[in-house]
Amino acid sequence: MRAASVCFGAPFFTANSSVSILKLRHSILGLLLACSSVMSSPVSTAAAKAPAQQVLASGSALLVDLKTNEILYSSNPDVVVPIASVTKLMTAMVALDAKLPLDQRLSVTIRDAREMQGVYSRVRIGSEISRREMLLLTLMSSENRAAASLAHHYPGGYSAFIQAMNAKAKALGMTHTRYVEPTGLSEQNVSSANDLVKLLKASQAYPLIEQFSTTSEKTVAFHKPNYTLGFRNTNALVRKPDWSIQLTKTGFTNAAGHCLVMRTVMDKRPVAFVVLDAFGKYTHMADANRLKKWMETGKVTPVAPAALAYKQQKMAQRQLAGQPGDAATVIGTR
Repeated sequence: MRAASVCFGAPFFTANSSVSILKLRHSILGLLLACSSVMSSPVSTAAAKAPAQQVLASGSALLVDLKTNEILYSSNPDVVVPIASVTKLMTAMVALDAKLPLDQRLSVTIRDAREMQGVYSRVRIGSEISRREMLLLTLMSSENRAAASLAHHYPGGYSAFIQAMNAKAKALGMTHTRYVEPTGLSEQNVSSANDLVKLLKASQAYPLIEQFSTTSEKTVAFHKPNYTLGFRNTNALVRKPDWSIQLTKTGFTNAAGHCLVMRTVMDKRPVAFVVLDAFGKYTHMADANRLKKWMETGKVTPVAPAALAYKQQKMAQRQLAGQPGDAATVIGTR
C-alpha cells in the first residue's frame, strides 16, 4: 500500500490536480494581461472620451440643429434679457404678415417712437423710400428710423403694430418675450435664447427676411428730398467666405450688450445660433467663430479675461435679481 504524500502548510497534490492548477495559472495570466491592456488603452477613461467644452464670452447661448432639434450647445438659454436690435426680426415679420404693398413709398417718421428722440441717424425725417427698402434697411443695417416707420405705417398705427408683435410672439410660444417698441432701443424689449430659436425657426417661412438680412451692402435712393446713402450689413460674417448664413440679425445697447442670431451651417448641419449679452464690439461674432471651430474640429478657442469678467459680473447681477444661471452644457455629438 502506497502512502500518501503530505506536506503541511502546502496544498494537497495529485496527478489530476497538478494539471488543473497549470490550467488555472494560464487562465489567471491571461486575465492579468487582458486587464493590463485595457488599463493602458487611452480610450479606457472617461476623460479621454469626453471632448473639451468650448466656453463662450456671451451671457446666454444656444445652438440647435434645425433638422433634428438636437441641442448642440447651451448656456443660460432661459435667462430673460434685453435683446436690442434683434427685436427687428419680429418687426420685419409683423410688417410682412400685413401683406401691404412692398413698393409703396413711405415717409420716414419717428413721431410715435419716444425711444428715438435724440438718437442720431443719417436718414432724414420726412424723406421717402419704399416699404421694401424700409425692410431692407431695418434688417441689413439695423436702421432705427426705418423700423419705426414700418410700425407707423401699419394698419391701426404704431400701437396696433406693437400689439401684433406681442401676439406673434405668443403664437410662436415665446413665453419669455415682450416688446414695447419696434427698434430694440428700449431695454424693456426682452427675450431668451430659447425663445429666439423659436423665432429663427419661424423665420424660415420668410424668404425676404433671409434675403434682406444677409445682403452685404446697398446704396438706397431717397426722395423728398432726393439723396442717396450707402449701407452695410452689421454682421461682418456675411462677407466671410467660410460662412454660409441664411439669416442674421445683430443688436447692441448698453443694457443688452452685443447680441447675434443666425440661421447658418456648422459641421454640415443647418443650425439656429443665438448669443446674447456679449462684451466688446466683436465678441458676439468671435463667439460664433469659436463655436463653429469647436463644432467642426473639436478645438477650443480661449476667451479674453475681460470678456469673462464681464460675463461673470452680469451673471451675478442676474442671480441677485432672481434669475439663476446654469453652467454651459453640451448635448449630442459633433
